[in-house]
Amino acid sequence: MLTTDYLIIGSGTAGMSFADQLLTDTNATISIVDRHHMPGGHWNDAYSFVRLHQPSAFYGVGSRQLGSNRIDVSGLNRGYYELASGPEIVSYFDRLMHERFLPSGRVQYFPMCDHLGDGRFVSLVSGTIQQVAFSKRLVHATFLNTQVPSTHTPSFRVAEGVKLVTPNLLPISAPGHQRYVILGGGKTAMDVGTWLLQMGVRPENIRWIVPRDSWVQNRDATQPGDAFFERTVGGMADRLEAAAEATSVADLFERLERRGQMLRIDRTVRPTGFRGATLSILEVEALSTIKDVVRKGRVRRIERDAIVLDKGTVDAAPDVLYVDCTAKAFGRCPPVPVFNGDQITLQMLRVGRYSFSAAFIAHAEAVYDDDAIKNDLCAPISTPDVAADWLRNMLSDLRNAKRWAAEKTLRTWIAEHRLSGAGFPDNGAASSPEGIRVLERLREARPRAAASLARLVAELDRPV
Repeated sequence: MLTTDYLIIGSGTAGMSFADQLLTDTNATISIVDRHHMPGGHWNDAYSFVRLHQPSAFYGVGSRQLGSNRIDVSGLNRGYYELASGPEIVSYFDRLMHERFLPSGRVQYFPMCDHLGDGRFVSLVSGTIQQVAFSKRLVHATFLNTQVPSTHTPSFRVAEGVKLVTPNLLPISAPGHQRYVILGGGKTAMDVGTWLLQMGVRPENIRWIVPRDSWVQNRDATQPGDAFFERTVGGMADRLEAAAEATSVADLFERLERRGQMLRIDRTVRPTGFRGATLSILEVEALSTIKDVVRKGRVRRIERDAIVLDKGTVDAAPDVLYVDCTAKAFGRCPPVPVFNGDQITLQMLRVGRYSFSAAFIAHAEAVYDDDAIKNDLCAPISTPDVAADWLRNMLSDLRNAKRWAAEKTLRTWIAEHRLSGAGFPDNGAASSPEGIRVLERLREARPRAAASLARLVAELDRPV
């Protein structure tokens, strides 16, 4: 029988960020159980050319910087802060485990193990079953149930002889093929399209099966540092002002697009989806060169000479390489209370800031005594799927921020935390005349946006 204060299931970003904050804020002991052989969760299964959507500055754990805080000078992300690669993230978490967690003497780590429930876990290698008794909480760090292509089972049938690969195998399988078909419309599909173009594949040799077009966020408005203060904080003001003035979901996204906050790959198609993907304008311009885009729903089966979709069939050449990008990434489970008896379920509390949300929950656990107060502070936000979810999530984000701002010490902790998204430690830009005007716009727009979003969400939720 092993004993610990906290038993964490999952050593992905959420589990590691939660554990890191507990180590900082408490003297608690921690046991971490994970199915992978190394910490990092789904990043262990990701394709080699995957990168973060947003700057490395906002990812990882609070105690250790991810990356070198540099601005890219080449490639489609040039002019913006670096985006950590999948291998870099896995290495970061592995070093964190062996340089901070385990040397602390307060962390036990059990890789290649599956949690069976009730504190019991089994080794996937030896079959040995162990029991952990936790004195404080069981922490679920796998609530989002992240899916990646390499561990995803396609929902469509594939005829014998059809060459279908996941993005993990694309660098090995691509040579020797002349034509490629990308299956899926999400961020993974965007990554694959960008990679093929960067490898020299001509746009006319790429077909893209897009079940649903999605809006993407402009990376220009997600940068840390004083040099980007007006664009990042000003971008937030733009988003709130657009929300305050919007009369419908469609009107809101038109306003966001005019203000440069939202982008679409095909300007002739109005997207209905939104999954939170973030691209640079250069990436959008590159992807827009792919003109053979099929919008007939999801793939049902692939024959040697045809692709059967929800809304019809298109011809296919027999020598095409198909790339399966249909995994849905984050699950769509309804939010649950973060604190519930002897369990904690890690969820998103600030839009797009999964690492920060886990650290915030750990901080709330360490600082506050009453679970009712903790749950009031930690109101979860669902992962987005459709455009209307942007409204719901922004409204929830504003409500959380208002609640947090009511407590001075918590407000200070957020402002100083590496992962919070503030990212302006010097405050020089904020005190300039231009910065003061941006902050004033933000203050004026916030209550108007909250009122407008509440009205629009109520209209969306009204029974027909």
